[in-house]
Amino acid sequence: MKHGPAAVKALYAVEMFIMKCGLERSLLHLIKLRASQINGCAFCIDMHSHEAIVDGEDATRLFMLSVWEETDIFTERERVALAWTEAVTRIADGAPSDDLFARARQAFTEEELVNLNLAVATINAWNRFGKTFQSPPLLKGLRKAEAHA
Repeated sequence: MKHGPAAVKALYAVEMFIMKCGLERSLLHLIKLRASQINGCAFCIDMHSHEAIVDGEDATRLFMLSVWEETDIFTERERVALAWTEAVTRIADGAPSDDLFARARQAFTEEELVNLNLAVATINAWNRFGKTFQSPPLLKGLRKAEAHA
């Protein structure tokens, strides 16, 4: 932020659009956290976990997010969004499959799908800032682990 305030401000503007685009906040928390898990961004994992809990998300759902396909605690809409998030985050492996695209068209309107895609792209951008510049997680209320003798 110190060395590129205009760039960060531009990304914040996109983030503000996403927060008001009509997608559920709970869904946005899940996709932000899942993309951050895939990308290994500790800063964003910490931040989005806390934000989700403050907004009323159940902690168990957050604990199970990395294995969401193995549980039945996510709605079909959330499951499609999480699959979409994984496909878009891992875009180097190929575009979302035709099957996933068809499922996404069933679960989301065309506008919602565009907004979902923007949300996934944006958290990936934030993750790249966090990882590239090695932003440490805030870890609110936690102390660093003590070294054991």
